[in-house]
Amino acid sequence: MLSPIDYFFGLFSLDIGIDLGTANTLVSVRGKGIVINEPSFVAVERRTRRPIEVGARAKEMWSKNPKDILIVRPLRDGVISEFEVTEAMLHHLISKAHEQTWVPIPRPRVVIGIPSGVTEVEKRAVYDAAMSAGAREAFLIEEPVAAAIGAGLPVQETRGSMIIDIGGGTTEVAIFSLGGIVISRSIRVAGDEMDEDIVQYMRVKHNLLIGEPTAEKVKIQIGSAYPLPEESTMLVKGRNLVTGLPASVEVSSIEIREAISGSVNILIDTVKDALDETPPELIADLMESGICMAGGTSQLRGLPIRMREELNIRAWLAEDAMTCVARGASRVLEDYNNLRRLLTGLERGSTRH
Repeated sequence: MLSPIDYFFGLFSLDIGIDLGTANTLVSVRGKGIVINEPSFVAVERRTRRPIEVGARAKEMWSKNPKDILIVRPLRDGVISEFEVTEAMLHHLISKAHEQTWVPIPRPRVVIGIPSGVTEVEKRAVYDAAMSAGAREAFLIEEPVAAAIGAGLPVQETRGSMIIDIGGGTTEVAIFSLGGIVISRSIRVAGDEMDEDIVQYMRVKHNLLIGEPTAEKVKIQIGSAYPLPEESTMLVKGRNLVTGLPASVEVSSIEIREAISGSVNILIDTVKDALDETPPELIADLMESGICMAGGTSQLRGLPIRMREELNIRAWLAEDAMTCVARGASRVLEDYNNLRRLLTGLERGSTRH
């Protein structure tokens, strides 16, 4: 039987799902949906390491910051690289989410999506950061599981289903049946690698030095994984490596497709590898249901078509693909009794007083 304190906390608990991503961090609150979608950037004072700005404001300062301010991306390849900065970012996001609700409990229950390939040490870092940031209870869930729940896939049925979650730092591939993962793959090749591909391409082909923010804009505006019905061009500005002076070059979507082709091929090969180990009965299910694609980088133009041609299975983009992990994480707490076994290690902690 629940104690009065447990009953009180359960009645008024603020449940939050967090997609702690390399490029963006999203927060979903039970009953309200996505309330925060901020870039995973923090501006800190170089000397004291005190956070100054978090999220979009910090990203605007990226590559433009003065010497006394340091722009930090606290997560790299889906895992924490700067613990204290991540803690400050989580504290900011949890507080901001709480401000948008009427719930009087300042310490929420939190479910955080993590890459399936992380180590126990990396799991502990995420868990500790959430607890230090003010969570009353913290749970961890693998990102492909959360993405599948958020996309509405029937992960608990006998019928097989498959998801590809392509974010900023990692790509997660998982095949589900009976509420568990049958086959999974996690690689640290995703949107950030494509940005780096574009930086290197511009350096080698056009002697133009550009930064990651510019490469990201190019990828979003004219990047593609498959020939477009109408190819486009974009003027890219940077510094000429020969003269050292400002310069601009017009590049086409065909060139950018060539630039990111290596990373795209790695993604496709990873999916092929997972399918190669999948039992034939599940393959039959997947041929009917298709492959669901989620994550911000899955929105790269032409990627579902390219997947379909390479894999001979229909690939489709989840509704609001970028928010699937956050929405799935919050749904776990809505249906905790049925979905709790999908949570991973270091599931739960309590700091009730």
